[in-house]
Amino acid sequence: MRPSGPPSLLLTRLLLQDFRSWQVLEAHFDAPVVAIAGENGAGKTNLLEAISLLGPGRGLRGARMSEIGHRAAGAQRPWAAAGRFATPHGAFDIGTGSDPEGASERRAFRLDGLPVRTQADLADRIAVVWLTPQMDRLFQEGASGRRRFLDRLAWALEPSHAREVAAHDNAMSQRNRLLAGGHADPAWLAGLEDAMARHAVAATAARRGLAGRLNAVMAAGTATGAFPGARMDLLCPIAAALADQPALAVEDTLRAALVADRRRDAAAGGAARGAHRADMALTHLPKDQRAEMCSTGEQKALLISTVLAHAALIAEARGFAPLLLLDEVAAHLDQTRREALFAALVTLPAQSFLTGTDAEVFRPLQGMANRFRAAPGNLMPEGETGSR
Repeated sequence: MRPSGPPSLLLTRLLLQDFRSWQVLEAHFDAPVVAIAGENGAGKTNLLEAISLLGPGRGLRGARMSEIGHRAAGAQRPWAAAGRFATPHGAFDIGTGSDPEGASERRAFRLDGLPVRTQADLADRIAVVWLTPQMDRLFQEGASGRRRFLDRLAWALEPSHAREVAAHDNAMSQRNRLLAGGHADPAWLAGLEDAMARHAVAATAARRGLAGRLNAVMAAGTATGAFPGARMDLLCPIAAALADQPALAVEDTLRAALVADRRRDAAAGGAARGAHRADMALTHLPKDQRAEMCSTGEQKALLISTVLAHAALIAEARGFAPLLLLDEVAAHLDQTRREALFAALVTLPAQSFLTGTDAEVFRPLQGMANRFRAAPGNLMPEGETGSR
């Protein structure tokens, strides 16, 4: 089944200059699915990282600026990435990169050639969600990775969410430093605890809103195709409190608890309560089994189900779907699941970028996707391309 029209947000051109292994690249896309095959080390993940950096945040690797520029003769060069996007309302360009003069460690952004004041300004235009092989252990490792995954999904639905999380974490860091010093001004601490409480409740409300709306889409099953139904649950005392109490009451309770916890938090070196303590769980609905108890293939299927549903949700809520970056996504999928994924992607209102080592895996996409073969420093069209 093919959808009636193209994605409402389509990356049509990608330009790279001294970005990791890519010294120079100009690539053009006109399809809803872009499949890139190549051996390990060919630069496939670097391409996806470059696309991820066109949106808000630190990209799919969370890399520092000093790690991105291409190295030649032992020196790192300034780097740049730029994308042109087509929408029903016209095209726009986003560019990002390091300061070519080396005067700033901060990443620079431009929108249609003009400087962008904050990354949050980009969130009105673009959202990006990804799955990488490193996320295959999302349910076996600590809560921080799951929380980052959750927050990326929430950010795409509610762009102000990133500011709430950042403001909470900033207030918490200042409070931690004051407590560690041992002689903090109580009024100063109270101000920081007030900020922590307000921003923690706002961030948690956005996470709850995402989970509720996402669960409704996943329960309907229309966006996830043959992938298993899933349910997202927040493991968070603040979220539990918001289910029963008004937000202002939850803020008051958290603020009082932070005051009471000062001595304990000073001894522990960090706050025991706050938005940073949240966790996320996925449940495999047909088996009524938590993701951490499922097989690796089932966990991958649950994550795919979640991002497919998320793309459909964002398209409905915001008028454009996020770009989906799926790095080595077929690694733990059998042939039936791969075919189900491809069928879902070509009907989704989102543009998807897939990578893999075996070009044959992407053969079923012939005629529906732009297919490329990556080699070090080179990206070559392969086979038939098309757009829906």
